[in-house]
Amino acid sequence: MQLTTPSIMRRCTAEFIGTFGLVFAGAGAIMVDFTSGGEITNLGIGLVFGLVVAAMIYATGHISGAHINPAVTLAFALSRHFPWKWVAHYWCSQLMGTVAACLVLKALFGDVANMGATLPSGSVWDSVIFEFILTFFLMFVIMAVATDTRAIGSSAAIAIGATVALEAIFGGPISGASMNPARSFGPALVGWTWMDHWVYWIGPIAGAALASVTYWWLRGENSATPDGNGDRLS
Repeated sequence: MQLTTPSIMRRCTAEFIGTFGLVFAGAGAIMVDFTSGGEITNLGIGLVFGLVVAAMIYATGHISGAHINPAVTLAFALSRHFPWKWVAHYWCSQLMGTVAACLVLKALFGDVANMGATLPSGSVWDSVIFEFILTFFLMFVIMAVATDTRAIGSSAAIAIGATVALEAIFGGPISGASMNPARSFGPALVGWTWMDHWVYWIGPIAGAALASVTYWWLRGENSATPDGNGDRLS
């Protein structure tokens, strides 16, 4: 969508709320699963992540574009679908949102399940590769439904949410399926769990960046709008 009316303050507030909702529901599902003895299950956690992403896109997409992910914001800027002057603003809002959500979760449940932190289950390099590939395909879908008018279908939220759920279900047991530096940053900071945290910045940012320029090239036209918000998520 092409946004022209909301101020940068309103857009950043929407990003804060969207990222707060993502982490509160997603990391919260992991913590509730732990405290309930596994009643939510990995399948349920994946579905929670996908559904909350879809909900946040519906709720804030028309205001800020619902990036709710620093890797997505950077990728949109690289492909000239988002102004560079706003990247730092979005990043700060997203990181503050995830920290606020984790502080609320800690007050509710205490320091359990590492605050829902993403941690490699095996080799750290396996997790880097997983995060890179998962985020590549997530960003590829985002580019298709959010920037290309030729994309089939009318609901970006469903397509993106379904992609997140799918990847979280099968990637979660390997790397945690973060695909989002902000999603990993909050639990790491509030729970002070920094083991291999760099994985969840390098993998997602590299994957999203490559996907954005790859789709930009495949699209075969110079129709990006550098003064827009980076998408048409509606």
